[in-house]
Amino acid sequence: MADIIQLLPDHVANQIAAGEVVQRPASVVKELIENAVDAGSTSIKLIIKDAGKTLVQVVDNGKGMSETDARLSFERHATSKIKAAEDLFQLHTKGFRGEALASIAAIAHVEMNTRQADEEVGVQIKIEGSTVVGQDVTVIPQGTSISVKNLFFNIPARRNFLKSDTVELRHIIDEFHRVALAHPDIHFEFYNNGSELFNLPVSNLRQRIVHIFGGKTNEKLVPVEEETEVVNLKGFICKPEFAKKTRGEQFFFVNNRFIKNSYLHHAVCAAFEGLIKEQTHPSYFLFLEVDPSGIDINIHPTKTEVKFDDEHAMYAILRSAVKHSLGQFNVAPVLDFERDSNLDTPYGYKSKNVNFPTVEVDADFNPFEKENKGKVSVSYPKQERLNNSWESLYVGLEKKSDFSSIEFESEEVTGSLFNEKEDEVSTATYQLHKKYIVTTIKSGMVIISQHRAHQRVLYEQYLKNITVDKGVSQQLLFPLKLNFSHTEIELLKELKDSLENTGFIFSNFKDDEVAVNGIPLNISESEVAMVVDQLLSDFQSEIPESSFSQADILAKAMCKTLAVKSGEILNAASQEALVNNLFATKDPTVSPFNKPTYITMSVEEIDKKFL
Repeated sequence: MADIIQLLPDHVANQIAAGEVVQRPASVVKELIENAVDAGSTSIKLIIKDAGKTLVQVVDNGKGMSETDARLSFERHATSKIKAAEDLFQLHTKGFRGEALASIAAIAHVEMNTRQADEEVGVQIKIEGSTVVGQDVTVIPQGTSISVKNLFFNIPARRNFLKSDTVELRHIIDEFHRVALAHPDIHFEFYNNGSELFNLPVSNLRQRIVHIFGGKTNEKLVPVEEETEVVNLKGFICKPEFAKKTRGEQFFFVNNRFIKNSYLHHAVCAAFEGLIKEQTHPSYFLFLEVDPSGIDINIHPTKTEVKFDDEHAMYAILRSAVKHSLGQFNVAPVLDFERDSNLDTPYGYKSKNVNFPTVEVDADFNPFEKENKGKVSVSYPKQERLNNSWESLYVGLEKKSDFSSIEFESEEVTGSLFNEKEDEVSTATYQLHKKYIVTTIKSGMVIISQHRAHQRVLYEQYLKNITVDKGVSQQLLFPLKLNFSHTEIELLKELKDSLENTGFIFSNFKDDEVAVNGIPLNISESEVAMVVDQLLSDFQSEIPESSFSQADILAKAMCKTLAVKSGEILNAASQEALVNNLFATKDPTVSPFNKPTYITMSVEEIDKKFL
């Protein structure tokens, strides 16, 4: 039988490796920016076109490469980061496997321009699908510039799996945030389709967080710091009242490398237990410094998962450090509820000696000594005048009034504002345990979930407003200003037209603030921030591909927030209106989230209960 096993050609092996390393344009951004950081750059510029599908370019001012190194960098498993297997457990750099550039070059058009500081000219290399098509001398500043064009040009099937530009750009921004937060000592710039998205100057960690997520973030941050033999922990957590419904602003860094770890995340959530509402998530920016020999990074192709030697100790330290910070800065309530903070000794007076007060008494003081000098005469009314003063109020009213000649204008009742059979209507529905509405039908009775029923009614109402463009808005006397991160502001700009069809009116979009001039009729001013937060959380978790799905998510998010909750008391008129509106919808049997809105019980089923 003939041999069937054979070695794969290099270009095929590179494309297979690219499937692990390069999943989408954001993967290219991650690898190139991390290489720029490893090169010792102090300024990194990221340029994106068409969400990275057309161009991903990273320009840095690092140490650059020689001509030989530039050519070797595109070979598989060629790296300057490690030399032996033991080096995998003493890593101090971002990349180390030497597959990134080779994988990127296998599926794109790559152009590299690089120059070292001691060289007069640099080198330019052009590669298309792992094939070097040109190498030349070029004049550039010190550093490296890599352009990746036409991603997946030779693998059309992989290109078809890419999402919309909105989704891919969101992934790129996430990767950019992860590297920018880990290195506040580097100046980062981010340009998308010619417009500047981020310009992050060199700063400390707190300023870098504020520059990325908006100016209002500064008041949310609580510092965390703990030094132990196992781990050195520092960073910030956000106050419990600013907990979000999404897990967006949650960052763990181990030795300045972004990681995902559900076990450590549970430790932070355990510290917030009892301080935040259910189904909300705390925000945190935590940096862990551990011995590189105590972690294993090379367990996942994207290097976002690491394995610790002693996870239990890490869990306990992280949980106690976060809990300590919440209590230290009076974010968490103290246990002594009888304690009055106003009676606490100020910190500056704790080391001072106590001075007892003295009382001085003038023994020669006589309060009657000057009684006759400057005496003021005060006249008081006599008792008789006080007793008779009330009689003056009735002077001239001695004659008795005759009310016998007074006539009243008769009013003819032409109709009744309410139905005379109101009592009969009110008995048609009954609210059970403030959750369900019970009403009768010909065959028996119906038990309706008031929350799900109202969701269905509002969902179809909002969906009709969005698609037919008939949203009614109520103008606000004073614009309502809401604060969001830069990414959320960009998402609101995309949703502006659809939101205005429901009744919202937005104006004055700034980097971290938006003004609301009008809101839908059935939304109160206090509910606006809650509704918009719910909208953003739903869209960030499931960004739609088409305008219809966008309208669907928008209608679902609004009905989820504004529907009548379980536990609210409804009067008879509201119960009847909800029942009528539910059965007037197109699909009254299920809520917008495919859960049943009501159940029925026939008279026969009720009779069987009494057998």
